[in-house]
Amino acid sequence: MERSDLRRAGLKATVPRMRILDILAGSTDRHLSAEDIYRRLIDQHEDIGLATVYRVLTQFEAAGLVTRQHFEDGMAVFELNQGEHHDHIVCLDCGRVEEFMDASIEERQRGVAERLGFELKDHSLTMYGHCIRKNCPRREQR
Repeated sequence: MERSDLRRAGLKATVPRMRILDILAGSTDRHLSAEDIYRRLIDQHEDIGLATVYRVLTQFEAAGLVTRQHFEDGMAVFELNQGEHHDHIVCLDCGRVEEFMDASIEERQRGVAERLGFELKDHSLTMYGHCIRKNCPRREQR
């Protein structure tokens, strides 16, 4: 994502928008809350307030640059919209989010929509579970 993406979305390339876009694009964690972004701005000594972060994220969402998800904890997280559909599975223990795409699930969802008399335009699937890998580095030791 860059300045031209903002312009195509009808947004001016202001300093707050560019900094927030840089954080979203450069993060190894694809799902960031407004508070996560704000903390990173503070760490970078940027003078951008939390209200501005929320406002910019709302603008980005309306422009289709980011998507908003609400996982189990209810907190909104944002990820760059890179045009490829994917679904999510969330660990109920640590909150880790994994993305996946499965063609058979997608086909089944289209079939269900058709059977019920719907033309599917969009959907999201979020599954929740407990990691069962014994060597999971994120599992708390009990």
